Amino acid sequence: MEIRLLEPEDAGAYRKLRLEALLNSPEAFLTSHEEAEKMSEDDYKVRLQSDAAFNFGAFREDNLIGMVALVRETKNKISHRSSVFGMYVTPAYRGKSIGKKLMQTAVEHARSLDGVSQVCMSVVTTNTTAKSMYYAQGFVPIGTHKKAIQFGEGFLDEEHMVMVL
Repeated sequence: MEIRLLEPEDAGAYRKLRLEALLNSPEAFLTSHEEAEKMSEDDYKVRLQSDAAFNFGAFREDNLIGMVALVRETKNKISHRSSVFGMYVTPAYRGKSIGKKLMQTAVEHARSLDGVSQVCMSVVTTNTTAKSMYYAQGFVPIGTHKKAIQFGEGFLDEEHMVMVL
């Protein structure tokens, strides 16, 4: 398995995995499958060229099987922070420490960014497997946002976490 920064030529595989993630785990993402489906491969190419967003992919042979994004805040007062978004591992490869390795890669990249001293994230409170992995990586909860996500007919709470580097 290889974990690396995604390049514009990975846009097709990234789009495919993102759409899979939004179908398989819709409660874990702020974007809906319908919204993401409207985005073209070219839209994803642009996303993968951002100076402030770093998208990492886990590859098994030539197949993209996991992803995570690290986004650096650009406003002066919060430029010491970065945030993790969009963590996903395809179901066939879960339980093999791929998510852990993706998160470690994102955190190490955050450490390499000049002036970044925190990594922030949020996770749906009912996703106990993900929360356990994030705690084991060193993230600590800093609060719960009640009814943070409207999902179907109801709402989901989010736990906000931070890792001080």
